[in-house]
Amino acid sequence: MEKYTFTVTAAEEGQQLKKLVKSRYHLSSRLMSKIKYQDLLQLNGETVPGWVTVRDGDTVTVSFPDEESGFPAEDIPIHVLYEDEDLLLIDKQPGVTVHPTRGHPVHTIANGLMKYMQDTDQAFKVRFVNRLDMDTSGVLVVAKNSHCQADLNRQMSQGRTEKRYTAIALGRIEEDRFTIDLPIGRPSPDSIVRAVVPEEEGGFPSVTEVTVLERLGEGDSALTLVDLRLLTGRTHQIRVHLSHIGHPLLGDPLYGGADPRFPARQALHARYFACDHPIKKTRLEVEAPPAEDMEALLRTLREK
Repeated sequence: MEKYTFTVTAAEEGQQLKKLVKSRYHLSSRLMSKIKYQDLLQLNGETVPGWVTVRDGDTVTVSFPDEESGFPAEDIPIHVLYEDEDLLLIDKQPGVTVHPTRGHPVHTIANGLMKYMQDTDQAFKVRFVNRLDMDTSGVLVVAKNSHCQADLNRQMSQGRTEKRYTAIALGRIEEDRFTIDLPIGRPSPDSIVRAVVPEEEGGFPSVTEVTVLERLGEGDSALTLVDLRLLTGRTHQIRVHLSHIGHPLLGDPLYGGADPRFPARQALHARYFACDHPIKKTRLEVEAPPAEDMEALLRTLREK
């Protein structure tokens, strides 16, 4: 069970303990109920009810209830980029689904995390903060408790996180830097395919900043290496936006990018994630190493 301790300030004196804890950590009413019924609040080392008032200099300790996921453990590699008692950020490999679905009930990152917990003597409920497509590699964020998950979700909705991707797009993108601001929606509820859809027809605001890093090849064989910053987080956002402007991701058959030079997956790598740490309140920046398969292709193209 995770515990967090803080000292009451003069400005906080006189508040009810439960209200202070809820506001300090932005806890949901549901989680506060669990804390209440499991007697997980302490004031100066003593277990107390939430209605007591606090004084300047008091020491408050709040514990978060233990929770676990029920996925079967599988030996799927987990490549850790950063870990502490609150967060786990990993470098997801391509070709593996993040979370069990009807089409992929096992062999997922969630199953690998269950094995990782066994190996590292941990127990927490698997809570993914961001999602990556099965064939996208890179930084995947896992919160180890509901407070951290809720806090990071709030940061994302407020634009306080930063997500950057590296991708290889078909064709030669002439403009060095630009922004794609086009709403994305689901034309058919029976298909996973997304598209640019007007907001009045159900599209959601979607913004992607594009920076060209390198142009490779000529004519029909041209490719462009780009850095992408997501200002929103829609499903397939990068894939839809680049396809819409005529430069689908290399290797992405769903959006027009199928290519024998990169047949295994779309050339998309989540290279960077930054947020305010939900507990430490310091800026956390994590970067994944370049994707090996994308780097191998780039080396080959540069040698020509």
